[in-house]
Order: sequence, then C-alpha cells, then structure tokens
Amino acid sequence: MSTDEHASTLWQVSAFDRLHEQAMQGTDRPTIISSTLMAEIAALEKRNDENDALEVLATCVRLQEPALVYLRFAELVWPVTVFPVQMIYHAPRPLTEAPESSLARVTSMAIEPAVVRPPGHAMSNRVAAADSYYSLAPALWRLALFGPRGRLLNEIGGTAAYRVLRNPRVDDLPLPGALGPAAERLRREPASLKQIAGWPGMSLERAARLLNALYLASNLMVSRTAVAAQAEPRRGLFGWLGAR
Repeated sequence: MSTDEHASTLWQVSAFDRLHEQAMQGTDRPTIISSTLMAEIAALEKRNDENDALEVLATCVRLQEPALVYLRFAELVWPVTVFPVQMIYHAPRPLTEAPESSLARVTSMAIEPAVVRPPGHAMSNRVAAADSYYSLAPALWRLALFGPRGRLLNEIGGTAAYRVLRNPRVDDLPLPGALGPAAERLRREPASLKQIAGWPGMSLERAARLLNALYLASNLMVSRTAVAAQAEPRRGLFGWLGAR
C-alpha cells in the first residue's frame, strides 16, 4: 500500500501499529516536523496532553503548521492532515460525519509530517483528489463543543477576559442552546470564564467549550489586563475548585 493510500484510509485500532510502522518505512515519505512544532508537542507531553486531540490540533493552528494527525474515534483511527494556512484538512471522510458519541472519546494517537499537499500546491504530485479536502473550521468547532476536553485550552487559560469579534452565525457555525445568547453577549461586553459560566443556561464547562470553539474559529479576543479579567477556576477530581 502506498503512503498516499495510508493517508486516506480508516484503520482499525488493532491494526494501527502494524500499518503505521509500514507507512513510516516508505522511502519517499517526509520525515521532518519543524523544530517549533516538535517543541510544542514536547510541552504537551510534559503536561500529559499529548493525546488531547483538541490541544494537538490547536497547536498546529496556532503555529500555522501542516501536519498529519492520527485521531482515534472509538475503534477506528482517522488520519487527518491539517493545513491551517488554508484552513482546510484532508481526510478519508469529513470529521463532521463522526457521531457525537465518538467525539466524546476522541484522542490523538500520533503526529507526523504531512504526506499530502494542499490543493493548488506548485508540487502537485502529492495533491490528493479535490473531494477529499474539507473546511477545517466546522470540524474544530464541533470537536471543541462535543469532544472530550471540557476545560480551556492552555493558550487561552489563566487570568483573562474574553470578547467575541463577530457574530459566529456569519461563519455558519452552530450555537445550540444557551451558547447563542452567551456569544451574542460577548460581542457587547468582555467577561471572564467565571462570569460567563454564571449566565443563564451556562456552566464552567459550557463556557470553556464555547471559548475554545471561538478561539479556534479566530473569533475570540483574549485580554490579560482588562478590568473584567479574572483568574481561571481550577478543576480537581471532584469538580471546580476556584481560581488558580
């Protein structure tokens, strides 16, 4: 099986290690991830976040680094190549088709250099079929709202106040339940995580998920010095403990 086929096929978890090792032995395969991305992944490992799919993808987006990320959905491993500059990704099927039940348990199993290239690349030999690329924003949005991470991404945590830059509905991104009014209110006034959590229908977890989604959609302003800035509540084994 060619490396391109490996990058466009869903694998059973039980077969992942064997197939992954075969793919890594391909002689025409890229072998280098940038030192910057490697350093960030090493930092995630120190925090035991290297399997956190949202943190891994958020790191790629923040650094604007393309990468092949192997995501585990239930018993399937889904190879996803993200292209943050173009805000698209390559995958066997769109991530938005994954059921919410599997989103709640999705993990990152490995990260590698991108095998395929984005559409329009000057070196077209590794550009895949046009219908295998999808918009990245809806996938990140859905993973932020329904994935396993129920706390703020490290990049936007700590002492801060948050404000929405534009109406998320303009980007055609869904805001179920109380998230819509909360996002609209954040367009008018900045607020801390704790304040947002106290709004009607919200909680600390819902507020964190909303802020993560807005951040990944490039629709969140984070201020460390605003009057509304407050320390992020800490989360322990039995719930939220207070400011950290």
